[in-house]
Amino acid sequence: MNEAALPQFGIRLSGGLDPRRCVELARAAESAGFASVWFAENPFLRGVLATAGACAAATRRVRIGVGVVNPFGRHPSLIAMEFAALDDLSEGRAVLGIGSGIAAAMRRMGYADDHPVTAVREAIAIVRGMLTGDSVTYRGRVFRVDGARLGFRALRPDLPIYMAAAGARGLKACGEIADGLVVSNLTPPRSTKRLASLVAEAAARAGRPKPRIVQYVPCVARPDGSTARQAVKPILGEMLTNFWPVGDAWPLTKELIVQESGIPRREFAAALERLRNGDDVALDERFLAAFAIAGTAAECVRQAAAYRRAGVDELALTFAGAQPLEDIAYFGRHGG
Repeated sequence: MNEAALPQFGIRLSGGLDPRRCVELARAAESAGFASVWFAENPFLRGVLATAGACAAATRRVRIGVGVVNPFGRHPSLIAMEFAALDDLSEGRAVLGIGSGIAAAMRRMGYADDHPVTAVREAIAIVRGMLTGDSVTYRGRVFRVDGARLGFRALRPDLPIYMAAAGARGLKACGEIADGLVVSNLTPPRSTKRLASLVAEAAARAGRPKPRIVQYVPCVARPDGSTARQAVKPILGEMLTNFWPVGDAWPLTKELIVQESGIPRREFAAALERLRNGDDVALDERFLAAFAIAGTAAECVRQAAAYRRAGVDELALTFAGAQPLEDIAYFGRHGG
């Protein structure tokens, strides 16, 4: 397949993994020809910056992305300090992702989340100013700094800053101020196409280049495609039950995702109920097509092409299941 028809491939790691295992997987990804290693930081799991630094030190080529940190838990001035250091360590391979975080988790941690998009806008303004070496005084609605300035010269004053967003206001902000958009798991290609279009339109109105799109997707790649598809189902089921609201009242973003998945809402809700009742085979091929990449390497490449057509520049694949090292190596040999 023509390389232009495919996104770049990276892997996604998280605070749910042992840091030493992350280093092992990052090395495997680099050896297999992947372009990037992304870290998802979720509340109450391991913080990922130490692991990202370890992976940066253990590799030489792959980009090291963190998507995303939230400015409530890390003040923007601290984000600037930490990511300037990570960029130094990685010799210019760091990518910063900022998002407001999962609202319910933010409240459990004691942070106010009344103005999430404003908070991200203000955080990016402060971080950018500090990375350029400026003395930043900022009086925002959420954050205030007075003469905040790095005590060293950042390697890249223009270090790429991505945003996580799904709602209209966040997508508009992403197009206006960010270098890229981080699209989360459980986003089907039709939804991604809508998000990418809204971001591109906002960037065009602001006279800015179109932000890059990186998307997280669970993946199992095996020589036996049927085995791969079966292996991804429990991982996908766990994601759906963890991140989908219980009950019938779903936020608009979730309703749109269901519409764009092509799965009727009633059947989607019934599958969720079966999953929560312990039926780990409740997901049929429609769920895999909408929310995962699974099969032989050739099948996975064909599925990845659909994300490229939707506007994705880079797929960060979560190699799920019992043998991620083998799957990464196999995909690198036959799918890259």
